[in-house]
Amino acid sequence: MKKINSILVFGFLVLMMSATSLVKDVPVIKWSKMEQLIQAEGDQIRVINFWATWCRPCIAEMPLFEAVNAQEGVEVVFISLDNASDVDPRVTGFITKRNIQSQVYLLDEVDYNKWIDKVSPEWSGAIPASLFINQKTGEKVFHEGELKETELQEIIDKLSNS
Repeated sequence: MKKINSILVFGFLVLMMSATSLVKDVPVIKWSKMEQLIQAEGDQIRVINFWATWCRPCIAEMPLFEAVNAQEGVEVVFISLDNASDVDPRVTGFITKRNIQSQVYLLDEVDYNKWIDKVSPEWSGAIPASLFINQKTGEKVFHEGELKETELQEIIDKLSNS
């Protein structure tokens, strides 16, 4: 009987460890890390998408960004604007449930007026919002509002050819 109990406990532990490994980590960052993401040099197009779990247009466009993230030479980074105390389980649960493969961060900077203009002077603060960066040339394109698939691809193609 002890042997069976030990096997059951071991099996339960293995199951729990594998289930928790499926939950994706969402680092909580400050503006300094966000600034590094914007200014980083590289050989690809970086797409930084600002979103929140409560924003329906944000959620609607996420699959399009996920598809773009799979393209050669494109990296998508999702920046959640949810409350930092909601990172677990709200944000982590959201991205796990939807199998989001792109990197996700939660920006813990509640005074939006201090950093929104640094992302883009064109940004009113509404989400979804996306910043596209050609890391080779430094050229940037900002878009506020929900993107359609053709619009998203057009911006990436424009930056790729610059």
